[in-house]
Amino acid sequence: MEPVSEHWDRALAIVAHPDDLEYGAAAAIARWTAQGKHVAYLLATHGEAGIDALEPGECARVREAEERASAAEVGVSILEFLDHPDGLVEYGIPLRRDFALAIRRHRPQVVLTINHRDGWGGSAYNMADHRHVGLAVIDAVRDAANRWIFAGVDALDAWHGVQMVLVSGSPAATHFADVTDTLERGIASLERHAAYLAHVGQDAREFLTSTARAAGEQCGVQYAATFEVLAP
Repeated sequence: MEPVSEHWDRALAIVAHPDDLEYGAAAAIARWTAQGKHVAYLLATHGEAGIDALEPGECARVREAEERASAAEVGVSILEFLDHPDGLVEYGIPLRRDFALAIRRHRPQVVLTINHRDGWGGSAYNMADHRHVGLAVIDAVRDAANRWIFAGVDALDAWHGVQMVLVSGSPAATHFADVTDTLERGIASLERHAAYLAHVGQDAREFLTSTARAAGEQCGVQYAATFEVLAP
């Protein structure tokens, strides 16, 4: 494992649901915002199908509010939500277009996303929304740089400035961020998802501490967040 390069100023994190970033990446985002870097969030859905006890409209309201509070814990104030259906996100041109246009608007040097691979490194199978969003993000980085793709849409110029894509939660991780000093902020960020955590019956502190400690042992630090780094 090598440290993630920090020679950049702007990042855009694109994931499927509220809480996707908080399961590990948020502690790294806290590290980067503390350095003065700008990070914005784009979510493909409102997470409306994520809590069985809540009707989708109410669930979307609750989870969007939780995500805004969660982002604030790690220094992120710019969040955008798209209207792709939670649980039914389809890989395809509309998804790639939405992501490519967001990349052109935000003009990031780093794009961060969720694991696009079939699994998480064990027996657990990765859900379709994660796989479809992650793959579409990777493709959209290239789409955003090609002026002939989505030409003239919103009158946005092509953006060639993405240096790398960081894939959080990947079983093929290659790099890490030392989150020893920001793990507490990452935990606070996940704890803001109170309704969702109650639904899944998970303790944020226990989960994040154990996973960050295990990653840290691999990387030679106390606590780490790991990423698969892809070149555009």
